[in-house]
Amino acid sequence: MTYDSRPSGQLRPEVSVFLFALLREVYMKELALKYGCNPNQAAARIYMRDGGELPLEVMNGRPGYINLLDAFNSWQLVKELKEATGLAAATSFKHVSPAGAAVAVQMSDALKKIYYVDDLPLSPQAAAYACARGADRMSSYGDFAALSDVCDAETAALLKREVSDGVIAPAYTDEALRILKEKRKGTYCVLKIDASYVPAETEHKEVFGVMFEQNRNNIKITTDLFTKRPTRNRDIPAAAQRDLLIALITLKYTQSNSVCYVKDGMTVGVGAGQQSRVHCTRLAGNKADIWWLRQHPKVLALPFKAVAAARSATIRLMYIFPMIMKTFLPTACGRPYLRTVPNRSRGTRKRRGLKSCAAWLSAAMRFSLSATISNGLIAVAWPILRSRAALSVMIMLLQPVINIISPWP
Repeated sequence: MTYDSRPSGQLRPEVSVFLFALLREVYMKELALKYGCNPNQAAARIYMRDGGELPLEVMNGRPGYINLLDAFNSWQLVKELKEATGLAAATSFKHVSPAGAAVAVQMSDALKKIYYVDDLPLSPQAAAYACARGADRMSSYGDFAALSDVCDAETAALLKREVSDGVIAPAYTDEALRILKEKRKGTYCVLKIDASYVPAETEHKEVFGVMFEQNRNNIKITTDLFTKRPTRNRDIPAAAQRDLLIALITLKYTQSNSVCYVKDGMTVGVGAGQQSRVHCTRLAGNKADIWWLRQHPKVLALPFKAVAAARSATIRLMYIFPMIMKTFLPTACGRPYLRTVPNRSRGTRKRRGLKSCAAWLSAAMRFSLSATISNGLIAVAWPILRSRAALSVMIMLLQPVINIISPWP
């Protein structure tokens, strides 16, 4: 039984719930949605073109159209990250692009504090999600999470206290499922994906009544892509290669134009979906600047009262930017949440912090930069970027790789 011929808005709530539960229990050949991309697009569903079963199971809640676009794209990203690095991976998706992605890494005390997980026990999967979400909390607000491994109780506890629309994972422990079903008054979307599912090689999309067909973008991104290097120093540390893999795989599932900065196993700035490459680079770079400045001792030492994580995260951002700080913190908007109102964050102090950040980037030899140019992907290790000439040579030598990953139009 389906109701693909009747918009969900025409059904009584109890009938809609009954039919949805029936679809969930009987083979899951199709799934009726509350509405499509917009609320006025009432008749919405997903189904398999060959009439087969859907590769997912709805464990809780009711996913929407955008939820499922985020879910399927984010699952592909974390699956590829796990295959490429061998580490538990996670991503935080918003509007069909990753706000952040990461693998399970050790976090500093400063990162744990600004990611608001310093009071939680973290499994490898939970640590990966904390890094994926924490680097850009503003963009991740109301995200759809994807996990490469089994969702355990530690990860579920982290998800429960964040503002999130749903999660997709290959499996859930009983305790994790119990925790997640309590979120959002029992409506939190929990999806279980068939990890063994492999889609057809040819994909289709209909636009304005016209059907588009192409091969799936199934290129495998591995360290083999980094073998040709134009510099005398041909040694790329293992950590830098890992970060390059994360950057490239993240960009594969980011709407173009896109730029991604990765440090220590996690994205620290993702610029997505900008018409201008310049604006896209500025967006990603600005996010990376903010990520760095959030770890400044003065930002970490802001004297908060007992406030929610989202509120304190916002106030930290206000403190970083002097122009906003002038009008925000001294007013009723900021004063109730701080024991004392700190001095303004001066531009010279901010520039000094960013100057040390630049020195750190060039010395650490563990930073990766990736960018999309038109429909092509370019990935370069930070130590190689000693000059514009070196960058030009790198782009020239990587042109065959770019054409393989995503050919120029």
